[in-house]
Amino acid sequence: MKKKILVTGGAGFIGSHLVDFLLAENLWQVVAADNFNNFYAPEIKRANITAHAQNPNFKLYETDICDAKNLEKIFAENGFDAIVHLAAWAGVRPSLLNPKLYAEVNVNGTLNLLELAQKYNVKQFVFGSSSSVYGINSNIPFTENDKVSQPISPYAATKAAGELLCHTYSHLYDIRTVCLRFFTVYGARQRPDLAIHKFAKLISEEKPIQMFGDGHTRRDYTFVDDIIQG
Repeated sequence: MKKKILVTGGAGFIGSHLVDFLLAENLWQVVAADNFNNFYAPEIKRANITAHAQNPNFKLYETDICDAKNLEKIFAENGFDAIVHLAAWAGVRPSLLNPKLYAEVNVNGTLNLLELAQKYNVKQFVFGSSSSVYGINSNIPFTENDKVSQPISPYAATKAAGELLCHTYSHLYDIRTVCLRFFTVYGARQRPDLAIHKFAKLISEEKPIQMFGDGHTRRDYTFVDDIIQG
């Protein structure tokens, strides 16, 4: 009998790749939850999962993780063995403009899922965190043991708060929680607001790429297939 897994943000960039992988394994019944918000074009996200529409091992719920009542219906109908929580309002700069939205979705939405995990006895919980939690940190390269108490954006603060909630629920209810701090993921279907997508688009259009700073900054990127393997 196949195990059942919930992937929040399952139509997004990373989430849809995870859905692809899990269905290809043929070991899972995959339930995706996504609200298809307008952070970027919803039709892009719908296209990400179109190929699975007729797959008997795939189910899609169009819902918001802030809607606790509707979320509970999904838990009651399915009986999950594991949760991979990738749904979030993403982006550092946009979070400066609307911090309340980021707090509501990324903190309270995560809390809703953890509450339902403990209520419905789901013992495996993977949380999509971010490298932005490292904030002000002179220890380069970062390590998992570094303190993350100095975030410098509302987005980073909400992801650090999500990690703390995961730790709390792991301690209180014996839920095995894993928090993955993604370092800017790239690959097919990457969000259109991210650098490598923009670079590739400009290159394909034979347009110049705008450079910020003096050209000496460096950053690690992670290919989406490596994230999924993790």
